[in-house]
Amino acid sequence: MEHLHSWLLTDWLSKPIWMWLAFLAIVLALLAFDLGVLHRKSREIEVTESLVLSAGYIGLGLVFGAWVWWYFGSASGMAYFTGFALEKALAMDNVFVIAMIFSFFAVPRQYQHRVLLWGILGVIVLRAIMIGLGTTIVSQFNWVLYVFAVFLIFTGIKMLVFADKEYEVGNNPVLKLMRRYFNVTDQPHGERFFVKLPHPKTGKLTTFMTPLFLALVMIEIADLIFAVDSVPAIFAITTDPFIVYTSNIFAILGLRALYFALAAMVNRFHYLKYALGIILIFIGSKIFVADWLGLDKVPPYISLTVTFSLLLGGVLYSLWKTKQADPNALA
Repeated sequence: MEHLHSWLLTDWLSKPIWMWLAFLAIVLALLAFDLGVLHRKSREIEVTESLVLSAGYIGLGLVFGAWVWWYFGSASGMAYFTGFALEKALAMDNVFVIAMIFSFFAVPRQYQHRVLLWGILGVIVLRAIMIGLGTTIVSQFNWVLYVFAVFLIFTGIKMLVFADKEYEVGNNPVLKLMRRYFNVTDQPHGERFFVKLPHPKTGKLTTFMTPLFLALVMIEIADLIFAVDSVPAIFAITTDPFIVYTSNIFAILGLRALYFALAAMVNRFHYLKYALGIILIFIGSKIFVADWLGLDKVPPYISLTVTFSLLLGGVLYSLWKTKQADPNALA
């Protein structure tokens, strides 16, 4: 018993192992409750249910952030909330891509939640790997943060320049390779990812990938591309892997729940991309500004205030502009 107690108190990536296990237990319990109780059967998620479920996830994320603030101090708390807000906004941009993927594969709404939940499991593992590698690299080579900063500035500029360019699902090279080297059917088969069908050449029963599985793969790829932007961004805010990982996962959990409400009004947030571009440029630049001013880093409250203000401004401006363009649009 003493050995177990000692092991749980052992630090791993700057925090005791029990903290990591407790967080993963919370996440897995939420997913089990979501998939096994709330959505045990495939059905269409209504906007109201989507909003309520998302509010619950956001509330849990904020409560966890409050605990971080209380347990680790205000600097860690502000870093968590900054990362949470930034990740939430970047993930909103990813919602537009997910909506296009579902549309491309004609995935019925009653099966979309199943794909998103399986996608979350992939995100949990993928982010853990990327953040673990990022932490190891940054701890050994601090100059990598400057590489991240330059990358963020470049990404922010690219986001501003190509804000109107849409993601083309059909041109994805991975999708082309899958269609070329694997057995793929374009016919839907309910909620199944794989199905046994007669091979067109041999007539033998062969396993085929369904459009639902292809949609899942494309969403995971979109998450990978999205993580390449978001992980350096949060590392530019804090290098504490616990804060980085927990803020990432809580933001993504809540946004996947909110997908069904946002998917119906993705066009209302068009100008949010410009705000995100400016935020990435700000986060990348503040590392160089801190050096120029002789500071260890830009104070966390400045990062939180600027990030939140730009996000709020982007959302409100988007809603105002799209309301002007379409007076019948929901406010």
